[in-house]
Amino acid sequence: MENLILAFKMVFDWDVLLIIGIASVYGIFCGAMPGVSATLAVALMVPVTFYMSPVAAFAAIASTVAMALFAGDIPAALMRIPGVPSSAAYCDEAYAMTLKGEGEKSLAISLVVSVIGGTIGAIALSVSTTVLAEFALEFQYYEYFWLAAMGLTTAAFICSDQPLKGLISVCVGLLLSTVGYDMVSGYPRFTFGITALMEGIHFISALIGVFAVGEVCRQLTHPQNHQVIELKKGSGFFTGTWIIAMKYKWQMMMGTVIGIIIGALPGSGSDIAAWVSYGLSKKFSKEPEKYGTGHPEGIVAASAANNSSLCTTWVPSLTFGIPGDSVTAIVIGVLYLKGLEPGPMIFLQQAPLVYSIFISFLLANWLQLPIGYVAVKLSKQLLRVPVNTLMPLVLVFCMVGSFAINNSLLAIVIILVLGIASFILQENDFPAAPLILGMVMGPIMEENFMQAMIIANGNALAFFGRPIAATLGATCILFWLTPVIKAVLGKARPATGAAASSGGGPGAA
Repeated sequence: MENLILAFKMVFDWDVLLIIGIASVYGIFCGAMPGVSATLAVALMVPVTFYMSPVAAFAAIASTVAMALFAGDIPAALMRIPGVPSSAAYCDEAYAMTLKGEGEKSLAISLVVSVIGGTIGAIALSVSTTVLAEFALEFQYYEYFWLAAMGLTTAAFICSDQPLKGLISVCVGLLLSTVGYDMVSGYPRFTFGITALMEGIHFISALIGVFAVGEVCRQLTHPQNHQVIELKKGSGFFTGTWIIAMKYKWQMMMGTVIGIIIGALPGSGSDIAAWVSYGLSKKFSKEPEKYGTGHPEGIVAASAANNSSLCTTWVPSLTFGIPGDSVTAIVIGVLYLKGLEPGPMIFLQQAPLVYSIFISFLLANWLQLPIGYVAVKLSKQLLRVPVNTLMPLVLVFCMVGSFAINNSLLAIVIILVLGIASFILQENDFPAAPLILGMVMGPIMEENFMQAMIIANGNALAFFGRPIAATLGATCILFWLTPVIKAVLGKARPATGAAASSGGGPGAA
């Protein structure tokens, strides 16, 4: 209790609160810019943290990431351009709501549910760090392979109306994820002699190209489709949103739990949590046919997973010094810069600091409400800008953001090529979201499959040799076989009915 009181005093110092406020506004700005991910935003902040106390530094990082994750929903909903990778999971759903005049409603749902999910995630981080860390340690190569496979399985749920085209998009994403050095052997693949491609195609560059540049091409080549979107006035920004959140409370809780669990696994993060939550919410929805038409149910589940996973990604980082995602990899570096060593002893030697991180997460999530509200109200003005003016500006921001990733002109070429390819695919009704899903899951799946096969000496049964791996594997296979089983049963029933009617004819005669 004494450590907790001391942590409150450390966080609620005026200079720390000022830094949290500045970092929150900075996070909103970075998250809303296509190409400037939460990781890049934190990386740009690291030099500034040199001059901060440890409490202020980690509070600034927590505030920046929390705000950036929500802010990524703003361009996703209003322009169909995800600001951060996790927003891509429900980008089409949010944009469909905007086309119906419900863009503000979509963002209000994301804001409120993100705050709820983030608050629960922060509480889970503070009260169950040890339990979550022990659970994360149970995951090895086999479990991570099945987790990635389950993530890819969500593509079937996202594209249930056109599964073959969705599968092709996933395969294109998986193919793009193999460009560069092989993770195990170190052999270059699909580089065509271009040295800059040895590092592979950066995921953020692919995201910008597929969604942002692809959307720019679509808007500029179909001027006849331009429409002035008038946002409807709802029943109240917060009151109406709270009613929707309570209507889909079970989906929100499912997304929160998935986010907490996946976030605690090293290397997973909010991207996978958002995809899995959106896919599973559609799988178990009572109204799956409404998904993709502007249905808030999927946004509720994915937004809750987004911010709840954000908090628990710090579990393996603080407890074992193992990065939970790319942001916490930077956090570990900041810990060492501040003379702190991550590990179990940090909870004993630096307990007030650890508690201050938990409090900073709670405060950052609650600050989302006022700051996010202002951001949503201001962002609506984007819809008033003529498309012929807005889209070139978006393209400029995309090119600057992609170049900033690794200071390479090749990144600009990549986003332009992928943007044109994405435009062609979408013009032929191939969905873009599964392509990004393939790029997210591809490296995780490949690396862990190769490592697992090396350890098991090529024995594929080893993927079912551990309890968690067997459970995940059986669940994945069951999902894969479900369409086949339904097809077989669907053919069997008419045949049975025909046999019964033909058998009844002579008897009746």
